[in-house]
Amino acid sequence: MGSVLSDYFRVPDHWEASEAAHPTGDAGFFRFGSEIVCYGNSESGVASDWGKARSFDALKGVRRTGEEVRLPFDISEVVENLRREHYVKQLAPERRRVGNHPLVRSAYYFCRHFLPTPLRRSLQRSYFRGWRNLPFPNWPVDFTVDKLHKEYLRLCMEAKGETRVPFIWFWPDGASNGLILTHDVETVTGRDATSRLMDLDASYGFKASIQVVPEKRYEVPAEYVEEIRSRGFEFNVHDLNHDGNLYRDHEQFLLRAKKINEYVHKYNARGFRSGVMYRNVDWYDAFAFSYDMSVPNVAHLEPQRGGCCTVMPYFVGKILEIPLTTSQDYSLFHMLNDYSIDLWKEQVGLIREENGLISFISHPDYLIDRRARAAYEKLLGYLRQLVGHEKIWVTLPGEVDRWWRARSEMKLVRHGREWEIAGPEKERARVAYACLHDGSVEYEVSGVSVQESVRL
Repeated sequence: MGSVLSDYFRVPDHWEASEAAHPTGDAGFFRFGSEIVCYGNSESGVASDWGKARSFDALKGVRRTGEEVRLPFDISEVVENLRREHYVKQLAPERRRVGNHPLVRSAYYFCRHFLPTPLRRSLQRSYFRGWRNLPFPNWPVDFTVDKLHKEYLRLCMEAKGETRVPFIWFWPDGASNGLILTHDVETVTGRDATSRLMDLDASYGFKASIQVVPEKRYEVPAEYVEEIRSRGFEFNVHDLNHDGNLYRDHEQFLLRAKKINEYVHKYNARGFRSGVMYRNVDWYDAFAFSYDMSVPNVAHLEPQRGGCCTVMPYFVGKILEIPLTTSQDYSLFHMLNDYSIDLWKEQVGLIREENGLISFISHPDYLIDRRARAAYEKLLGYLRQLVGHEKIWVTLPGEVDRWWRARSEMKLVRHGREWEIAGPEKERARVAYACLHDGSVEYEVSGVSVQESVRL
């Protein structure tokens, strides 16, 4: 547990002195204060159902001994349970969903190409019926993991009598947030429309990563790969054949993972996203790519429910997970029948307040439609205006991967009364401060309150 604050904030080493309980028994839901719902084991008790978590507040079980804070649960375990979506099996509505059965899913994907588009979308809307009533994760963006780290830091600061603690800022050059665009190519139609979509992105000053299915769905000519890279866009692998069965069976998964790794090597790709964002991060040790982009922040509108409950990248073993933090274009247009960008703007606004990664998925396959393309252009216009006024790091997923790995090796070193950063890419890193104001933690970078800059 001792590395939790260092892994997330990169605080000085002396902040590692804390103690945690390691209760055993069945995992469940519990509160940590009024807003944070956790999943794991706790000496303060747990509930098998999310709705009963309010009866078990672990914050009341926190004990302080001198400058040390003792939590009644293992915060590392809770963070991993949330990031790895282990809580999903305890969400009662999900256990009863017929559509979650592997055989039902396989039957759907077997018949999918033969179904008329209106019927297919009608079935999808039926599948998602009631999504607005899902209690957890929090819609439209969930910050549980981020708030948990902040609350734990607050407790440590109060125990040590500190009101200002240095840490290594999340983004390079003091940027308030990171921003990435990604495009998944699902069909030959999407492949043939990729060039026009790159033209559109570039006309607004953006580049994106493009995820391509390597088998069965369409050919991947060498000149197609070269065009993507020569224009400064990023090429990644998208599943194996996009049939929805990558994670159905572990033995078959290992065979598919081996082939995926071969394609990663063939294309010299570093990133991956699974088809339909199906995922099982506990199996990721079979993969050879550097980063993955298959886990949504909150998955109410994804076929596989759940969500990692954070707007920051995080490591799953050696792989960096770069979460999707906004809704997919397909969900917005075809599930919600919404061709405005209001939801996207709301999600961006919330993520900006927490200094997280703003990440998008759109598909060249779906942006051919006039209304969809107009909505996407409106989004690009909004983002261009936003980054023109705010210090947001507009980048590619591969650069997020490089930065987050470099940051994970950085350390704060004290020279007299000043703090300096040691480690790779330290020139781009910034010393920030977590400051206690009225019982809550706020951030400052180079003497400027990040909360104030976000509101401007």
